[in-house]
Amino acid sequence: MMSDTRISVPRRSLLAAGAILPFMALAGCATTMGRYGLEDGVRRLLELSTQRAFARLTEPGGFYDDQITRIAVPDLGGSGSGAILGAILRTNAVRNRIAMALNDVAVDLADGAAPIVMDRVRSMSIADAVGVLRGGPTAATDLLARDARGAVVEALLPGMTRALRSDLFEIMSAALSASSGSGLTAMADNVTDQIGTAIFRAIGREEAAIRADPRSTRDPVLIGLLGL
Repeated sequence: MMSDTRISVPRRSLLAAGAILPFMALAGCATTMGRYGLEDGVRRLLELSTQRAFARLTEPGGFYDDQITRIAVPDLGGSGSGAILGAILRTNAVRNRIAMALNDVAVDLADGAAPIVMDRVRSMSIADAVGVLRGGPTAATDLLARDARGAVVEALLPGMTRALRSDLFEIMSAALSASSGSGLTAMADNVTDQIGTAIFRAIGREEAAIRADPRSTRDPVLIGLLGL
């Protein structure tokens, strides 16, 4: 009669081994692909997330029709131009029309921001690719935002300032210019900052969706890196 030679392994050891296996597998990828291979994986994730986000944002209503990206009419408050603007925006009908116009401008500006974001994706330094890949649902986007948000907002600002001076916002522009243009500057800064925030929120949402279902991308690299 043959004896049972099975070895009993404590359950706690099995759980510990299970916890580190994904990190061992990712480390194996690092050995196989090399450090730059993992960085390319993060960039691949960001490129797809960015492409999907801007595809949505640059559609008609891309900002206004989406709760997480909608641009709000700033409440500048105070006296001078802020008080005049407050009087203009006293009715919801006027405020809504201005909000829709601002969001339409955001769509136009986003079209020009897309290549700026994509260039930063391709050129930014990724010090801890493993940490990003094993991070939270928007870990890569958070890294991108820290690197690129300032440049995006800076690039958007001249276009927003020109838009606020256009006939589209004629009455509001007059009110904003009441105090030597400071109101116009504050309005442009506020709306441009909102657009910058909205862009990276949209990218983060796409990243989270890809992480939740990497197989839907049909990209073998992303499936391999995110499906561990």
